[in-house]
Amino acid sequence: MDMLEDLQTLQFEYGIPEEEHTWLFLQGRSRGLMIEACAHATFFCKLFRILRQSLHENQTSECVSTGSPVACEKLNVGIIGGGHLGKQLARVLLQLVPIPTESLRISTRRPEVLDELQKLGIQCFYQNAYLVNWANVVFLCCLPSQLPNICLEIQSSLEKTCIVYSFVAAIPVPRLKLLLNHTNILRPQYQCADKFVNIWGADKEIIAALQDPVIIRATCPYSPAGGITLNTKWLEGVFYAALNICTAKEMSHPRALHLLSEQFLSVHFEDCDKDRASCPKFQLTDFVSKTYARNLPLRRPFPWFDLAAVQLKETPFSLHLSKSTALQDHLTHFYCHSFGISLIKDQPEVSTGSPSQ
Repeated sequence: MDMLEDLQTLQFEYGIPEEEHTWLFLQGRSRGLMIEACAHATFFCKLFRILRQSLHENQTSECVSTGSPVACEKLNVGIIGGGHLGKQLARVLLQLVPIPTESLRISTRRPEVLDELQKLGIQCFYQNAYLVNWANVVFLCCLPSQLPNICLEIQSSLEKTCIVYSFVAAIPVPRLKLLLNHTNILRPQYQCADKFVNIWGADKEIIAALQDPVIIRATCPYSPAGGITLNTKWLEGVFYAALNICTAKEMSHPRALHLLSEQFLSVHFEDCDKDRASCPKFQLTDFVSKTYARNLPLRRPFPWFDLAAVQLKETPFSLHLSKSTALQDHLTHFYCHSFGISLIKDQPEVSTGSPSQ
C-alpha cells in the first residue's frame, strides 16, 4: 500500500514544471534498465552455477574410481562498486540465484555505508585486487571515470578463467579489453525505444519485480516488451563463456556439447513430447567453423575463446542462432524456467501499464 498515493504535493511529479513532464518517461526507462541488468546477471549466475555443479559431479564420478580427492566447486562472485546498482545487484544475487553470503563479496571505496549488507554476512571492503583474485565472476558497477584506475589495480590479479562482467556502458568492449589485458569479458548492451509501454512499475522492489511473470518475460533476450531490448551478442558471449569453463577443465568437445545440451536445452514445450528428436541439440559446427571442426581430434577440448571478439564479430553461433527459431524458443523457455516462470509456445507478449509520453 502506498501511503503517499493521494498526497499529490508529495509525489515525485509535483515539483516538475508542466513543460518538462514529457521527460518523465526517463524515470521508467531507468528502472527498466536496472531490472533488465539484474535479471540478466541473475540468469548468468544461475547458468554458471548449474554448469560448475555439473562439471564437479562429472569430475567426482571419474575420481571415485581412481580414489583421487576432488575439491568442492563454489561460484565466488565479486562486485566492484557499492553504489545503487552494486547494492541492488548484491541483494538480487543473494536471494534469487541464490548466492550464499560467504560466496559474495563487495569492494568499494566506502564499505562503511554497506552496513545493511554486512549484517547479512557479506564481506565488504576496499581491496579490488584481492577481490578479483578470489572471485570466479566479477561485476563492474563503478563509474566510467573510476574504471581506468580500477583496471590498473586488478589486471595483474585476474586469472585467465575469471569472467569480468561490466555494467559500465560508457566503456566499450575493445577499450575494456585493452585496459584489463584480459579477454574473458561480458558486457550487455541495451537498446531503448522512443515510445514504449511502461511495464516496470514504480512501487515494487527489484526482487519482487523479478518474480513478476510479465516483467520476467519482458526481460527475455528476444523480447522487445517494455521498450528495452538486449543485444543478443551477450547471449552468444554467455555460451562461449560456458565452453571456456569446460575447456579449463580439459573436457573433450563432444562431452562439453552434450553437457550444454543436457543442462540448457532440457526445458521443453508440451508439444516437444510428440517429437523430442526434433528439439535442438548443440553441434560442433554451431560454435566453430567447418574447417576447424574437421581438424579437431575427438578427445580434444574446444579452443579458448576470446569473449571480447565473440561480442564484436560474427561467429558460427551468430548464424546458427539467427536461423534457428527452435533454438531461440528453447533458450527463451529455459530463461523463463530459471526464474520459475512457465512459458507457453506461441504465447503473445503481455504488456501492462500505460504508454510513456
